[in-house]
Amino acid sequence: MRTVVVLTAAVFFATAAWGQSNPPLAGTPPKGPVMYGGKPLVQVKPKAKDTTARAVPPNGKPQSTAVRLQGCLDIDDGSKDRLNCYDGIFPPKPNPKAAAAKGVADCRFKKEEDERLTCYNDFAERIPKLPRS
Repeated sequence: MRTVVVLTAAVFFATAAWGQSNPPLAGTPPKGPVMYGGKPLVQVKPKAKDTTARAVPPNGKPQSTAVRLQGCLDIDDGSKDRLNCYDGIFPPKPNPKAAAAKGVADCRFKKEEDERLTCYNDFAERIPKLPRS
C-alpha cells in the first residue's frame, strides 16, 4: 500500500515539473505585453494636474467663492479647463428657458458651453481683487 502512495506521488510531481516551462533569463524583457488570464495588463497613468478651484486648499482654510472664481481666471481664457474650473464651483444645470443671469450662480443654467464660460468670466472679472494670503 505504501508503495502505491509513493508511486502516485512521484507521478504527480513528475508531471507537474514536466508541465512547467523554462523561466526567462534574468534581465531579458518579456516579448509583447504582459498577459494575465489571456488579457494584457493595464498600466494606470497618473492623473493630470487638477485645474479645478478647491473649496479647501491644502493649508486647510476654506476659500470664499470669490477667491475660487478668481483662481479660475489664472487658466487660459476660452479653454475647456477654465470652464471645468467654473463648473467645479457651480455644477451646471442646463435650463433652456434660462433668462439673463442676475448672479454668478445663475450662469450654471446656460445650456451652451460658450455662453456659460462668457457668463462666468463677466462675473469673475468684476470681482475686486482680494489680497492673497
